[in-house]
Amino acid sequence: MKSLAVMIFSLIFVVPLAAQVKQINGAGASFPYPVYSQWAHAYHNAKGVQVNYQSIGSGGGIAQIRAKTVNFGGTDIPMKEEELNEAGLIQFPTVMGGVVPIFNVKGIKPGEMRLTPEVLTDIFLGKIRTWNDPKIRKLNPSLKLPKTKITVVRRADGSGTTWIFTNYLSKVSKEWEKKVGNASAVQWPVGVGGKGNEGVAAYVGRINGSIGYVEFAYALTNNLSYVQLRNREGAYVRPTIESFQSAAANADWNNAPGFYMVLTDQPGKDSWPITGATYILMHKDQPDTATASAVLDFFDWCYKNGNDSAIKLHYVPMPESVIKAVHDHWKNNIKVSGKGVWK
Repeated sequence: MKSLAVMIFSLIFVVPLAAQVKQINGAGASFPYPVYSQWAHAYHNAKGVQVNYQSIGSGGGIAQIRAKTVNFGGTDIPMKEEELNEAGLIQFPTVMGGVVPIFNVKGIKPGEMRLTPEVLTDIFLGKIRTWNDPKIRKLNPSLKLPKTKITVVRRADGSGTTWIFTNYLSKVSKEWEKKVGNASAVQWPVGVGGKGNEGVAAYVGRINGSIGYVEFAYALTNNLSYVQLRNREGAYVRPTIESFQSAAANADWNNAPGFYMVLTDQPGKDSWPITGATYILMHKDQPDTATASAVLDFFDWCYKNGNDSAIKLHYVPMPESVIKAVHDHWKNNIKVSGKGVWK
């Protein structure tokens, strides 16, 4: 009887801890929401675990993970190593993608309009007010540009997409850097606010003459027009997975403490200039092994099985070398009562 009891206990004990958890909860950046939602659906079908991810913006994701109201937070604003250590957090990248200026001007198709960094900045500063402005006409002599008022649409919430976009504008414009700056929420000179990438896409789709900025998947899924943008090499490039990959190719993740990486205004004639990575935040000290294991199992599954769906949405998957470094990071830092969770 004793040996039988030991055998039963052993069989129960070896059931994976992650399998005991039926739901994990996260919240944060809307930038990766299209691919996270597809990953969550596929993972639920494969493993039976529900992944509940709320697209509330990077600011909300950081606030909720700090408050420990979610199991993981999502952000496009990379935190520096000292910030992570102070908060008791780790971060790791999941995918990379492009932030894209989108517009609604009748008769002009996706990729037909060209903009320079200077003209784009002047539009968002409110210095260029109509679509037939001489500076826009000079760049687009073949387009029939109407005398329509430009309505700037920007984020109303704390946003990693805004952080990436304003980081780029601050790099290409001293005036923007001085007057507005780089943050998840800024004092916009002009414009109306939409909540999330979803809200900005919806407003641009409805408002004739509008321009905004979203992660590229939102432009594709909402059939919105997007610009060609001149990069630092002087080449006009379209937002594509290839142009995002070109920008991402310069990322030296091995020398990025805490995986801190900024990918805006990267070199390369084929590089899309407003590229960024998106991250997951977790507490180093976890309350229980089962939930922590379930979260890590989900993202491990995504790394191994999610590339095809990411690429279809024009996200750039992380290189294998980075995924290995992420696994090592989990092993060394995610613990319950001092014991490692990831084996």
